[in-house]
Amino acid sequence: MRVSDSRGSSRSARCRGQLRIQSAAAGSSDLGGVALSLAWWASATAQASQEALGRAPLGLCPLAHKCPGARGSASAEFRARRTEVAAVAGALAAVFNLFVMKLLVILLFLGLLTGCSGNSSYSLTPQLLLVSFDGFRADYLKNYDLPHLQNFIKEGVLVEHVTNVFITKTFPNHYSIVTGLYEESHGIVANTMYDDVTKKHFSDSNDKDSFWWDGAVPIWVTNQLQENRSSAAAMWPGTDVLIHNITPSYFMNYSSSVPFEERLNNVTTWLSSSNPPVTFAMLYWEEPDASGHKYGPEDRVNMSRVLKEIDDLVGDLVQKLKVLGMWDNLNVIITSDHGMTQCSENRLIHLDSCIDRSNYSVIDLTPVAAILPKTNITEVYEKLKNCSPHMNVYLKEDIPDRFYYRHNDRIQPIILVADEGWTIVLNKSSLKLGDHGYDNSLPSMHPFLAAHGPAFRRGYRQSTINTVDIYPMMCHILGLKPQANNGTFSHAKCLLVDQWCLNLPEVIGIVISALLLLTMLTGLLIFTQNRVPASRSFSRLQLQEDDDDDPLIG
Repeated sequence: MRVSDSRGSSRSARCRGQLRIQSAAAGSSDLGGVALSLAWWASATAQASQEALGRAPLGLCPLAHKCPGARGSASAEFRARRTEVAAVAGALAAVFNLFVMKLLVILLFLGLLTGCSGNSSYSLTPQLLLVSFDGFRADYLKNYDLPHLQNFIKEGVLVEHVTNVFITKTFPNHYSIVTGLYEESHGIVANTMYDDVTKKHFSDSNDKDSFWWDGAVPIWVTNQLQENRSSAAAMWPGTDVLIHNITPSYFMNYSSSVPFEERLNNVTTWLSSSNPPVTFAMLYWEEPDASGHKYGPEDRVNMSRVLKEIDDLVGDLVQKLKVLGMWDNLNVIITSDHGMTQCSENRLIHLDSCIDRSNYSVIDLTPVAAILPKTNITEVYEKLKNCSPHMNVYLKEDIPDRFYYRHNDRIQPIILVADEGWTIVLNKSSLKLGDHGYDNSLPSMHPFLAAHGPAFRRGYRQSTINTVDIYPMMCHILGLKPQANNGTFSHAKCLLVDQWCLNLPEVIGIVISALLLLTMLTGLLIFTQNRVPASRSFSRLQLQEDDDDDPLIG
C-alpha cells in the first residue's frame, strides 16, 4: 500500500513502503471464531457421550441372540440394569452438558472481551502526555541511580528495550513514534536530506517546509480533527510546521534555549485549562543526547551528572501533575528516540583516502552516509566498497529488507553504514565522542519506554516493543481510528489495563488442553459403565441356563 496525500500521485513515489492497517482490536474476530468453533466441538462431544452412556452396557447380555426373548428373572435383571445405567448416563451427561455450557460462556466471554478491546473503556475523554528525552539509552536505567524515574516505573509500566527504526536518528524516529511508520513510508529519512526532483534541502535548521512532512498524518493532526479536541506541543520535532495545513492548537516554535520548566508549564497549562480540551500533548527535551555526543556514554562522571538532572526533571513533572490534581487522571508516556554509543579518534573511516570528492556529494555523513554520485554509480560504489572493513556499503536496491529503508526517493543511491563506534569522516573536525544512527538491532541504539496513568497497568514490565507500535497504542488510549501504519497493537496491548493479555495461540492451547482432558474423562466413564462386573457374570449365565435348558421345567 502506498502513502499519498491529497495532491495526487507525486508523493507516492516517495512512500512505497509496505503498510498495513493496524486496528486496535486486531485478532479479536479470530478469537471469537475460535471460541465458537471450540464450543461447538465441546457440545458435540457432550451429545455423543450422552448417547454412548445411554446404550445398554455390552456386558449385560453375553447371549445376545437370546436377549430379545428373555423371560423371568434374567429379563427383569436386564431391564433393571438398563434403567439404572440410563439414569447414571443421564446424570453424567447433564453434568457434562452443564460444564460445556460454562465453557461456552467462558469462550464467548474471551471473544467478546478481545472484540471490545478496540474501544476505549474510559467514560471521560482520556488525556495523554507524550514526553521524549532525546538520546536516552535503555541501559541508563540499570547503570545509573535514577530514583524519580524508578518510582514512576514502579507505579506504572516499563518496556526495557524499544527497537527503533533505521536510521537511528532524531527527526526520523520522532516522526515514527507519532505516525507508526517506517522512515521509507513517512519520508523523514534522515536529519539531513536532499530531494533530487525539487532540489530542496532539509536540515535541523531548515525543517519548516511542509513538503518534507506531508507524507504522513501524525497523531496530533488526527486528534486535532476530532470534535471537541485539541493537541498541544512543546518543541516536539515537526509540531511547529504546517502538516496537511494543520498545526497543534497550542505549540512552541523550536528553540533549544527554552528551559524545561517553561516547556512543562506551558504543557500543563494547556492540558488543564484549554477549550476545546487538550487531549494529546507532547514535550521534548534535548538531553541526554547533547551530553552523550559531547562526552560519550561511557563517561560516567559527566553522564551521571546529566542523568541526575533529567531524573530531577521527571520528579518535577510528577510533582507538578500532583499539585494540579492531574496525576491520577492523566496518562503519561516517557520515552526516547534512540540510544548512544562511544566513539573514538582511533575508529575513523576516511572517505578522502578512498575516493576523490569530485566524484560524489555527501548528503548526510555519519554513521550512515548518504552518497549521491556525480559520475558512474558503479565506479563510485566499487571504490567505496573497498574503503574500509568497518563499513557496509549498499546500493539503494540492495539495502537489507530488515531496515525498511529502500522505497523512498529521498534515500540516496549509495548508503554507507559504519560499524558500531566507528565514524565516517571527511576530516577530524566532525568527530563526536558519542553518536547514534547505527544499525537499529544494536542494544546501544535502543531507548526505553515507561508509562503511568489510568490506561496502564501497575508494576508491569515487558522486554521489548517496536517504536512503530507506540502509535497504535496511543490511538487506542485516545479512542482514535489509526491511520495506515506499520505498528502492531498486540505487541503493546499488555501494557494496558483494559486488555486481555493472553495471545491467541495461548488461548487456543488452554482450551484444547481442557477439552482433550474432558474427552479422556468421558471415555473413561463410558468404559467404566460398559465393563462386566466380575462378581455377577456367572449368576447371569446361570440364570440363562435355568430359564432355557433345565429339563425339570415343563
